[in-house]
Amino acid sequence: MEGDPREALLVKPVEEDEVDLKTKLWVENKKMWVVAGPAIFTRFSTFGINVISQAYVGHIGATELAAYALVFTLLTRFANGLLLGAANGLETLCGQAYGARQYHMLGIYLQRSWIVLIFLTTALVPVYVFATPILIALGQDEDIAKEAGKIALWFIPVIYSFIVSFTCQMYLQAQSKNMIITYLAVLSLTIHIFLSWLLTVKYHYGVPGAMVSTILAYWIPNIGQLIFVTCGGCPETWSGFSTLAFKDLWPVIKFSMSSGAMLCPQSASLVSLFLFGDSLELWYNAILILLTGNLKNARVAVDALSICLNINGWEMMISLGFLAAASVRVSNELGRGDSKAAKFSIVNIVVTSTSIGLVLFVFFLFFRERLAYIFTNDEDVAVEVAHLSPLLAFSILMNSVQPVLSGVAVGAGWQSVVVYVNLGCYYLIGIPIGVILGYVIKLEVEGVWIGMLMGTLVQTIVLMIITKRTDWDKQVSVARTRLKRFFVDDQPTDGSSAL
Repeated sequence: MEGDPREALLVKPVEEDEVDLKTKLWVENKKMWVVAGPAIFTRFSTFGINVISQAYVGHIGATELAAYALVFTLLTRFANGLLLGAANGLETLCGQAYGARQYHMLGIYLQRSWIVLIFLTTALVPVYVFATPILIALGQDEDIAKEAGKIALWFIPVIYSFIVSFTCQMYLQAQSKNMIITYLAVLSLTIHIFLSWLLTVKYHYGVPGAMVSTILAYWIPNIGQLIFVTCGGCPETWSGFSTLAFKDLWPVIKFSMSSGAMLCPQSASLVSLFLFGDSLELWYNAILILLTGNLKNARVAVDALSICLNINGWEMMISLGFLAAASVRVSNELGRGDSKAAKFSIVNIVVTSTSIGLVLFVFFLFFRERLAYIFTNDEDVAVEVAHLSPLLAFSILMNSVQPVLSGVAVGAGWQSVVVYVNLGCYYLIGIPIGVILGYVIKLEVEGVWIGMLMGTLVQTIVLMIITKRTDWDKQVSVARTRLKRFFVDDQPTDGSSAL
């Protein structure tokens, strides 16, 4: 007996809906991975440059290794955070302007960001020039501080490289043209490995040889990106250097320094908070190492925690790739005026990143101390790493969600909100709990780590609540208002012109 034809009519719309969902997922995942894939690889490459440099410096001498670690961890990581924080405004503006088809504005935003970051970077130079007295004042060993002062001077070209690196990456990501960054990263890393060996092992140039290779490794991708941008790689969004970059620069400076400061420009404290917000988050692991160094059996504790944080750092490169993808997808859709697409992209990226986090969570729970022997032959350290592996696994799981939500915040222009969330969660919750558990309850390094996890957990929950309760239709209106505020005509009548 044939079925009722009405049943077929009822089934057909469901099948169409399923096909539509599959199509939407396929299209959205292609857009996501176009940004996330190159972003992940590029961050792995940049992280690898630092690891390679530190490894070669470590073969020169123990004092040189300690000095390099001090300069990189305490000074350059701080500068990195400041400049990345100031550049975040460009990521929001470029992504939303590209979605709104205001293509000519991307080049102007890029040039404005260069101006702001050049001044900010120059203001940081004295920290490197006077690194030795600064480190001695912080209680560091005098011999190490003197060597660090010499190495710090080599890092001045490195911090200037961040200007081009951060801004061009954000500019290209907004247009989903960041594959060029991946190719340049591969070239740079390959040259760095060869030059580091040649200058430090073959010709024994010591620290200067290692630092020359490091500087070139940072600047080679920058030169390539500048050539790509200015010589025809982005014809829609780059029309040459323009005096328009200097027009209405003060509002751009405020947005770059605090992002979101336009919502409450009267708050001077917000500028300071945003400037140091990203830096404080980057400094959090350094603070954990400092706290652990004061515990009983500090050598084993510091070595074990360093190994775990190193593994966590490599995994974080994946999460930061998804952060970039979330920022681009959300900003593009808000600029385009499609709030539903923005919400769909958020769900898709969170689910994808969390799924990868779950796989890594299980992996690190099962392999435990076997991972430690990649970094050390010390059995006591390996045992301590095995003891910390469950905490490492949970940390990786939470890190698969939190950066994506931070990327959503950047895409929507909520950087100022994230500053307060970071300050509260890390420095009012995470570190105090870590101190109490580690020192008072005597859980030592495990207690310090649990404090970090508690801070990250609260941060993740707060960001999830903010994202869930957001009126995305209103965010479309906010994006339009923001773009209108910074918009300038590509054919000005006031005499401004492209150079």
